Amino acid sequence: MRALAAHLPAYFCRRRPQLNLQSRKFSSINGKDEVAMEQEAERKIGWLLKLIFAGTASAIGYQFFPYMGDNLLQQSVSLLQVKDPLFKRMGASRLARFAIDDERRMKIVEMGGAQELLNMLNAAKDDRTRKQALKALSAISHSDEVVGALHNAGAVSIIRSTPSSLEDADVEKFKSSLLKRFQDLRHDVPS
Repeated sequence: MRALAAHLPAYFCRRRPQLNLQSRKFSSINGKDEVAMEQEAERKIGWLLKLIFAGTASAIGYQFFPYMGDNLLQQSVSLLQVKDPLFKRMGASRLARFAIDDERRMKIVEMGGAQELLNMLNAAKDDRTRKQALKALSAISHSDEVVGALHNAGAVSIIRSTPSSLEDADVEKFKSSLLKRFQDLRHDVPS
């Protein structure tokens, strides 16, 4: 037993340098392979993260797309029916931003937005609400069909009866541009 115990340290000492040499040779030979494997793993993880991000963005977009377009226009028209002037101003501001082409302007009229804007203007008690209503009416009146629909809805008398604003010059500017637009329409229509 003692003889075996005496040879044991020599056995381990002899083996250890061989293992270290083999380990060093293995790591020096495969060091480049390890770096390449790490780069490949990083690349795959990067693609995985990009796919997760794209999937998340697609899912969020899919949830919010229904609120764009006609739904958003309908919500904006619905805001004009609320009693709170702040919500009415928000709805009018949205409609003014959406009225970028004749198709959308006519869509606003078809949804009842023009009539609601006229109702809002008629019932407005402050200059800010009048200003937003006139601004939205001015934005949608760039189309001749919309101007005709507004004229038929009695917009001229409502706009003329709107009180003048001493504090906000924009109210007068929108009011005069709308009345001029109606006057131009009347001159363009053959009698």
